[in-house]
Order: sequence, then structure tokens, then C-alpha cells
Amino acid sequence: MLDQSVALSDRPHRESIANTLALAQHCEALGYQRFWLSEHHNHGSIVGTAPEILIAAIATRTRQIRVGSAGVMLPHYSPFKVAEQFRVLDALAPGRIDLGLGRAPGSDGRTAFALNPLANERPAQFPGDVRDLMAFLTGSPLPEGHPFRQLHAYPEGPTSPEVWILGSSDYGAQVAAHFGLPYAFAWFFTDGKGAPEALELYRQLYRPSPRHPEPHAALCVWALAAESEEEAHYHFASRARVRLLRDRGIFAPLEAPSAALAHTYTDGERARLAEFAREAFVGSAGAVIERIAALAARLKVAEMAVVTWAYEEEARRKSYHLLAAAAGLVAPAAAAQPA
Repeated sequence: MLDQSVALSDRPHRESIANTLALAQHCEALGYQRFWLSEHHNHGSIVGTAPEILIAAIATRTRQIRVGSAGVMLPHYSPFKVAEQFRVLDALAPGRIDLGLGRAPGSDGRTAFALNPLANERPAQFPGDVRDLMAFLTGSPLPEGHPFRQLHAYPEGPTSPEVWILGSSDYGAQVAAHFGLPYAFAWFFTDGKGAPEALELYRQLYRPSPRHPEPHAALCVWALAAESEEEAHYHFASRARVRLLRDRGIFAPLEAPSAALAHTYTDGERARLAEFAREAFVGSAGAVIERIAALAARLKVAEMAVVTWAYEEEARRKSYHLLAAAAGLVAPAAAAQPA
């Protein structure tokens, strides 16, 4: 599952960060395999700005679940420094760290320049930066004549983070295929637009690597489950309201469902909200899991990730619990009460 440390109306941002840490332990107990953290900057809806720090905190609070980034926006950073950070993370949780990489800024243009004065140039160097980062992570040699060929990213160890390429277009699919890396498509970001084409291109161009001899793809969808469809759509109202505002360039914290439903909407806005509801995976746990499984089978992906926003943290925790029960990870009776 993917967590973004969503800002909540009238609640301190530190509460969003605390919710992320607690949710990771909750999801590990439920049997989820991966807990990923996003990276966004200058974003009024999302306060998860430093996944590498959250990964460290979560790694020391968990024992089995893989913890990773979805992702590190590599154009903001030096590949060598990212390698050092994730080598330290791997030392904290050997063999449990995922490093998802993205090329997008995760922010607006001005913020991208605040993060890196060379923001115009770095995205074009993404493939080369991925190559360098992988070499630093694994201790593999860089090409002859590379100015940083003699550098080592410490601490060294017998394991290394698993690198993923993240994307919502064909570009990331091609980079992942070129390096023989797993690829995760952000279905929730595009409402699925471009996903079949990107996955097909990824498989067609895939070059086997020692760690991944076969292509390995995943999708991330937005989902929320509750005891009833009515209850699920009630909690979904908070997310729908924020997304409506986002389409107007407004990045706002998540409101309570009652507040989101109390707003006056135009006919066009109501139509857009209805479209959001159709596209999201929202309803009873059985229905949501059935849709997720059907999508995975149709696009032949190996893994499905879920991201969920809810103003009430108990509703979000219960959603993950209900989905785990519907997927057979925990006993259905246990899903009646969030852990």
C-alpha cells in the first residue's frame, strides 16, 4: 500500500505523520507485503515531503513488511547521496527496503527550482542518474572513464534495496525495461489512462537483468472499503472534494465528510464528483477486491497497490483491514474491529 501523509483540516500536520507510522504497523499486522511513501513538496494536501526519513522511522518499528519510496523524485538529488541514504536504510532493515524512483517533480516548477537550481536540466539525465544510482547501491562498477567510478556508497552489506521505476506515462516504462527493473504505474493518478499501453511497451522492450530475469509490473489504485457501499461513499466525499479543488489548482487539506457534502456544487461539479466515484474503487470490501483482482488479471500485473485517503483515521485503518480480510490475508471476523 501507498501512504502520502495527507493533511487534515483543523488538525496539526504532525498528526498526519503520526498516522503514517501507526498505519505501517497496522498494515504489517494485516499481512500487506509493502508499505510505500510518496514524495510531494509545497503541496497543501500532502505533507509527506521526505520518504527517506519516514522509511527509517517505519523500518525500526516493523519486522517483516518491505518499506520503500514511491517515490524518490531523482532529478532533485545527487544519485550518490540517494545511494548513501538507502544504503543506510538497508542497514537498518536488511533486505526489506524498496527504492521507487520517479522523474516528475512532485511539485510545481518554482518548487522544483527551490529543490534544485538545475531543475530544467536534470529530468533529461534521468536514465544516466538511474544507472549511476544502481551502481552505487550495489557496488557495481560504473563505465570506464566515469568521473565517479572510484566512489563507494557506505555502509556496504550483503543486501541492497530493490529499485523500482514509477510512472504514469510511457517514459518510465521504457526506462524500467531498459534497466531490467520492476515498474509501477500510478493508475490512481491518471484514472488508468495510458496504463495498458505503458505496460505493453514495458514488456515488449524488457531487457532481463540478474535480479529480475522477467518483467515485473504493478498498478497503484485509489480504494476505500467500508461495511456498506453507502458508508464507503460517505467517507469518499472528503477525497472527492479535495480532488475537485485540485482540478482548479487548489491544494487543500482533507475535510470531514459532513463538511464536504455540505458544500454547494454546480451541475458540472456534481457531474465531476459522480465521475470520481465511478472511477475510484469504493464500496464494500468484497466488491472492491473483486474490481482490483479483475483489473490485475486484465492487465496481467504481478502486484496491486492501494492508496486510501479518509478524514477519520479509524475509517482508513478499517478500510485496509476489510480489504485484507476480503483478500484472504486475515480472518474475516477480525476485520470487524480495526487493529
